[in-house]
Amino acid sequence: MAVTINHDKCIYCGACVATCPYLALRLREVYVEVYPDKCVDCGLCVKACPMGCITLPKK
Repeated sequence: MAVTINHDKCIYCGACVATCPYLALRLREVYVEVYPDKCVDCGLCVKACPMGCITLPKK
């Protein structure tokens, strides 16, 4: 599984990208791309997001 980003709330600040030690997120011109194969659901990006638009998958 991988995190989900609510792109309607995202301000594309890059805080999540800078925080991810697994390089599972990438800042594009108009969205943040998630690489599910690299995401380990650690939650660091969730904590770093100032808008609260990133959620962990339901278990």
